[in-house]
Amino acid sequence: MAINIVEKIDGFVKVRHVLVSVSNKSGLESFIPSLLDINPEIRLFSTGGTYSRINQILADRASSCLTPVSDYTGQPETQGGLVKTLDFKIYLGLLTETYNDAHQQDLERTGALPIDMVVVNLYPFKETISKEGVTVEQARGNIDIGGPCMIRASAKNFIRVGAVVDPVDYPKIISDMRANSGKISLELRYELAKKAFEHTAVYDRHIADFLAKESFGNVQTCYQVMED
Repeated sequence: MAINIVEKIDGFVKVRHVLVSVSNKSGLESFIPSLLDINPEIRLFSTGGTYSRINQILADRASSCLTPVSDYTGQPETQGGLVKTLDFKIYLGLLTETYNDAHQQDLERTGALPIDMVVVNLYPFKETISKEGVTVEQARGNIDIGGPCMIRASAKNFIRVGAVVDPVDYPKIISDMRANSGKISLELRYELAKKAFEHTAVYDRHIADFLAKESFGNVQTCYQVMED
C-alpha cells in the first residue's frame, strides 16, 4: 500500500465547518456562541442530545447554522443512536488534505464538506464501570465507537483539523481563533492531536482492563444465549 506523503499544508486553517458530538456538554454554552461571534458563517453539525443542547443555546440563531448530522449524511441515526457518525461523508471531510487535488475532487463528487474542527468526548465508560454491581452488558453498551473514530481521524489529520476532546481547552481555542482572524494555528492543532490520542488510549485501556477481569460466567449471566 502506497503511503500518502504530504509536503504542503496551511499554518493557519480557517474554521468553517465544526462537528460537535459530546457526552460532557459542559462549556458549550460559552464555546459555541464564541465560535459564531468570531465567524458568523461557521456551520455546525451535531447529533442527538448534543444537537438538542446546541439548539437550546443558540435559540433563534440555530436555524441558520446548525444541521443534524443525519440531514448532512442523508442517513438517519439507528435505534438508540448506535450508528450516527460512521459515514463516508464524515470521514472524507475529516481526512482530506487541502492541497491534494484528488481529495478535493472527492469532496466535490460526494457533496462532502471539509470539516475543520471536531469537538468530541466519549461515552462515560469509566464512570459506568465504577458503579456498584455493573454488568458486562451495561459496560458494553457504553463502549463508544463513532467518537474514537472521529477523534483519531481528526487528530491524524492535525495538518488541517483541530481535534478537541476536553472542555478545558475551549478558552484556548477561542483565544487562538480571535488572535488569528478565525483561524486555528498548526501549533495548537498539534497540541490538540497529542491530547486526543492520549484520550483514546486511556479510554481503550479502561475497556481492556475491565474485560480482562470479567469472567466468562459473568458474560453468560447477562444474556439469554440461544443454542443452534
